[in-house]
Amino acid sequence: MDERSAPVLILSLLWVVAGIPAAANVRDVCASCHVDATCDDKSDNSGKVCNCKYGFVGNGRTLCQDKDECQIGATKICGQHTTCHNTHGSYYCTCLHGYMASNNMPVFIPNDGTHCQDLDECSVSGLCGQGAQCRNLNGSFDCSCQLGYRVQDGKEPFHPLKDKTSCKVVDCGPPVLQEYTVLLSTTGTTYRSMATFDCDEGSVKRSGNNVSLCGADGLWTETTLVCEEITCQEPGMKAHAKRRWDGTAHVGSVVVYQCDEGYHTRSVRNYSVCGHNGQWEEFDLWCEAKCGPVPMLAHSDVVWNNRSVVIHRCADGYHSWRGSNISLCSSSGVWQTATLQCIEIKPPIDHLNVSDEKCFQWRAEKYEEDTETYKVFYMGSRDYDGTFLEKRKRFLSSQAEWLKVCLSLLPATNYRISITAMSTGFTATITTNTSLPVPPVPDVHYREYESPAPNLRLHRSPSTLDPISLYQVFVLPIDGMMTFDCSSPANGDALSKQDSLTRHIAAQMHISHVGADMNFTVGDGLYRGGFFNAPLEKGKNYYVVLRVVSRWKKDLKSSCVLWAKVTGTSYVVKVSSLCAAATVGLIALAASLGHAYTWFFRKKIRT
Repeated sequence: MDERSAPVLILSLLWVVAGIPAAANVRDVCASCHVDATCDDKSDNSGKVCNCKYGFVGNGRTLCQDKDECQIGATKICGQHTTCHNTHGSYYCTCLHGYMASNNMPVFIPNDGTHCQDLDECSVSGLCGQGAQCRNLNGSFDCSCQLGYRVQDGKEPFHPLKDKTSCKVVDCGPPVLQEYTVLLSTTGTTYRSMATFDCDEGSVKRSGNNVSLCGADGLWTETTLVCEEITCQEPGMKAHAKRRWDGTAHVGSVVVYQCDEGYHTRSVRNYSVCGHNGQWEEFDLWCEAKCGPVPMLAHSDVVWNNRSVVIHRCADGYHSWRGSNISLCSSSGVWQTATLQCIEIKPPIDHLNVSDEKCFQWRAEKYEEDTETYKVFYMGSRDYDGTFLEKRKRFLSSQAEWLKVCLSLLPATNYRISITAMSTGFTATITTNTSLPVPPVPDVHYREYESPAPNLRLHRSPSTLDPISLYQVFVLPIDGMMTFDCSSPANGDALSKQDSLTRHIAAQMHISHVGADMNFTVGDGLYRGGFFNAPLEKGKNYYVVLRVVSRWKKDLKSSCVLWAKVTGTSYVVKVSSLCAAATVGLIALAASLGHAYTWFFRKKIRT
């Protein structure tokens, strides 16, 4: 070693001593890594190291070979219903037939949670073919025939791609005819086709349904239609005529009529055919003898004549009384004259009149022996009540010449009565008005009060048949002799006028303002119906009278009742209960008689 190499050696030693390799001895680790490896920093930062890439195994420098991930099994690495595919340095998964990846991709790696799930093949329309229904299975599907179809070239269930099996619609063939029936129409011969039947010519339907359906079993449902052959009864005979007939009576059978010798035949059609209605058709054969001029009857006309038969009819203004209206030319050449009698037409209901407002009588124009039925219809209305309407009817039958009927008519009502003879439809009408009755005395509870403003109460049951028009309240001071006329005023106009009783009227209430209950406070200082309910004077005694008024057109009737007695506060007027009850009775009696009634009261003062 010369002097020039000594420093170098010393320096190298220094590097080794210091733990730092000399530059000439530093090795490039990354350059030694395998082609399928990566050069990574060591975890302690002491240098570099070679590691095989993901999917490879080895020392990283001289060996890195492919790792077969699928060797552990497709189920473990890819999941259920999968196939594992190894690749150079990796792998991928696919789903088995009948399954699809949850991410809808053909291949996947399950690191994102992708898995294989059942594929619903039945979501594809027509997969099983016409008339078949699809059933989805786990990883597969199968097919079966719908109702009305049958399996062809195989059995159920089937797979259309593997088995080459299909479904064919059921065919019932031509419909089966029942006796006496014909096929009207059909929609086909396959499942659910409909055939309609009808009875054949010469037969008639008796019962049942005429529709048949092609069933899923390939058979037509049996109809319940029952048809029977139409037959006519034995054909009738014609006077002095003979018939030629083969004895059959089905539809289309013919019978021919011919006049006997000695008679002249007048005919446009001398034969009859058994029709579809089971009746022999009409024919117009006439066999006539010479009888001379046709007979004439009183008050009648000839409406038909063929020299053998004459038909008579009563002339205008007359009607048939009795007897036959046909005249016949006999074989001997003599007319058998009709016995028709014609009498003058008169109204079947005559001289209709009313008596006692509710009874009606009339005269019946008819045959003496006949019984006539009458309908009596009556309708009532009221001028003072636009909502009121009464309709009733009744029937009666009689042979009598004069009839009388009495009806339950309501008071104060306008009636229109119609009486109809049912045999002819003739109607006679009459009108009548029922009178206005005295209204019933109000039902009140008489009481005596010491209060200067007592509250009185009236209970009433409202009714559309109630003829009451209004209520009036009278407050009458008890002062010596007192006169009160319940029937005044005498007419409707006087009710609204200030007459001699005005000073007594405390209130007037129309019936439309009075319900089931009416409360009235004496002396409340209010106006009711145009009248002032003046406060009562202290120290005085009063009678309170309730008057009910019925008014219709020009009629007015009323009734009264003693409602209460009010005694003053400064001194007391005492009237015995017996006297009060008697007074109530007198007022009611006066009201029922409809006459003026005078009360006499003498004031007795007690300190």
